[in-house]
Amino acid sequence: MTKRTWTPQSIMQMTQEVWACCAIQAAVKLDLFTPLEKGELTVAELAAAVGGDARATGMLATALVGLGLLERQGQALRLPEDSRKLFSKNSPDYFGHMLRHQSHILPNWLRLDEAVKTGSRVAAASAAESDDDVQREAFLMAMYNAARMQADEVAEAMDLSGRKMLLDLGGGPGTYAASFCAKNPALEAAIFDLPASKSVAEKVVGQLGLSDRIRFIGGDFNVDPFPVGYDVVWLSQILHQESPTGAAALVAKAADALEKGGLLAVQEMTIADSLDGPVSSTLFSLNMLVNTKGGQSYTFREITDMMREASLVDVKILPLALPPGRSILFGLKP
Repeated sequence: MTKRTWTPQSIMQMTQEVWACCAIQAAVKLDLFTPLEKGELTVAELAAAVGGDARATGMLATALVGLGLLERQGQALRLPEDSRKLFSKNSPDYFGHMLRHQSHILPNWLRLDEAVKTGSRVAAASAAESDDDVQREAFLMAMYNAARMQADEVAEAMDLSGRKMLLDLGGGPGTYAASFCAKNPALEAAIFDLPASKSVAEKVVGQLGLSDRIRFIGGDFNVDPFPVGYDVVWLSQILHQESPTGAAALVAKAADALEKGGLLAVQEMTIADSLDGPVSSTLFSLNMLVNTKGGQSYTFREITDMMREASLVDVKILPLALPPGRSILFGLKP
């Protein structure tokens, strides 16, 4: 772990980074970037397009210019290509879903002290459990945004040759299932997730032209039995939503669903066994504290132990150029 030197100046800079994030989230909520895709607009024209106050819209636009997300030429505002790609709703690479999801959970972070005192989440429900269709869709599509950044790399690195049926547990929009099937023409897959995820998953899979090879099975993986007959189970970014007991039970249940010789692959944001980083995983663990019932980030050793206790063998890590803390572990069912 690299030691960071803290000063009043560095703390203030961090505070301003939070403000910058809030400014970008506001712009995404207002859909401020999409109207600029067709050409330059004045502040007054942009304010009218998003239904905003002209003075306040101008202040937000000035902050976005300072962040490099907009460009200004005299009275005209322009949209740089990077911003168009990431934040125009017409872009296939639109990343606004992640920003909208983060804005939904930000109020819970402001009550982190309460969660530390009580040991319980402050959110009424996790985003995955939410009855709010807007929040749930934002969460599912945020997971799609996150998975798209590395799903193809993971599918390229994983040897699924000879495998026929893959079960994507808690697969949400099915990003990984789609990448695995695209890479392996003989592979079929099923996404097992809450019924409310079905419409989003089928839309994503349909857009990728894989509806004939990927189906959706509605269910709650903590309650309902898993379908059987699969020689691969993919468990990606699910364990951190569960308590240690719940996570171990889920790994065991996933292992039971495998055919003999089947492969369980677990992807998670892991904390070093020495509990000193990486910072992305330690902060992500706090995100689970405020938003879930008992969830947390786990260490590499903890997940390895869960897999071995589920009678999986040859447990190992897949070497990939992943962001710090992100790990994929494999285990075989004897």
